[in-house]
Amino acid sequence: MAGTCSMLCLILVTLFIPPLGVFLISGCGADFFINILLTILGYLPGHVHAFYLEYVYYSRRNGATGQAPGVYSDRIQRGGHHETTYGTIQH
Repeated sequence: MAGTCSMLCLILVTLFIPPLGVFLISGCGADFFINILLTILGYLPGHVHAFYLEYVYYSRRNGATGQAPGVYSDRIQRGGHHETTYGTIQH
């Protein structure tokens, strides 16, 4: 229930301010700045980009795998899941 509520709140935020919705799921990175640019260029492209990122984020949270094209944030690609690699060497 809490996940559904947060998703609905995120959608409402994104309806009014698309870059803020992207910031809440990706942080201050490439996807956020791309969305600001798209929103400046036109309100609709900013919305389309923001909702695409949210779709990828929540589909990854529900177990989808693979790399989503056009998504530069690792946080979105992982669906917010953190990889714990403490004390290990990755090759």
